[in-house]
Amino acid sequence: MDESSFNRRDFLKLAGVGGGAVFASSLPGCANFMPGKPDNDFYFVQLSDIHWGYNNAAVNPDFKGSLPKAIAAVNSLEQKPDFVVFTGDLTQSTDDPKLRRARLKEFRDMAAAINVPVRYFAGEHDAALDRGEAYQEFFGETLRYTFDHKGLHFIVLDNISDPAPILGDKQIEWLRADLAKQKPDQPIIVLTHRPLFSMYPQWDWATRDGDKAIDLLMPFKNVTVFYGHIHHEHHQKTGHIEHHAAKSLMFPLAPVGTVEKKTQVLWNAAKPYDSLGWRSIRAETGGEAHVLMEQALAKT
Repeated sequence: MDESSFNRRDFLKLAGVGGGAVFASSLPGCANFMPGKPDNDFYFVQLSDIHWGYNNAAVNPDFKGSLPKAIAAVNSLEQKPDFVVFTGDLTQSTDDPKLRRARLKEFRDMAAAINVPVRYFAGEHDAALDRGEAYQEFFGETLRYTFDHKGLHFIVLDNISDPAPILGDKQIEWLRADLAKQKPDQPIIVLTHRPLFSMYPQWDWATRDGDKAIDLLMPFKNVTVFYGHIHHEHHQKTGHIEHHAAKSLMFPLAPVGTVEKKTQVLWNAAKPYDSLGWRSIRAETGGEAHVLMEQALAKT
């Protein structure tokens, strides 16, 4: 049996959706990843770059409908994910502190309709202008945190509240202290907004000291990073660590090398929503394999 197709078919059935591109992790053990063991594995959903408050109809004429469509899609999944994580840029940035808070509140109230637990963290649009002050009023006092779920250790890193953009020495030491508590075989998932590696600094697609975090993570044999910010699907490895960027729910950005300047891609009426989407991630508690399914945003 072709195990990659078996994984795909079973995961599509699990998620209760009828299509989407599937990316199978190439981490050691992926070939042995078999579905159908609910006590030993789980899946979660990644939503990213919602930019609530954005209103350019030339890029997305349905700018008020993208988030509700995504929420409806998650709520209609045949088997519920264990949780949903929003990987930053929940709102569109604004210099008006009152409007910034209004957008954060609107987003929070809409996301409350999701019928499974939700994890949040900020993007630079939410937090860079005021070091996360307004964001923390609505989503808690911390911009970085950890949690554990079914044998996996999740680390949320803040590479957005400092406009530099950097993690900063204090956060690097915080990460070092957290990792010192973990065993070398502890599977780890890192959630962050910007890429930790230097993808394309000219477009702000980098974290200046992200290599320090990667170096600290390198001794752990099962590490995967999920992030947003670049508004399209992307997969890259630094050593054995895999990095996976998700699509935006509001507008796509042109990939590096396709245009001279970073730019939003104009709406394609012939293929609406095809460049917008969300991701389901099926994780094995051993941490050795993840199956990613990229799902386009529904048209209705």
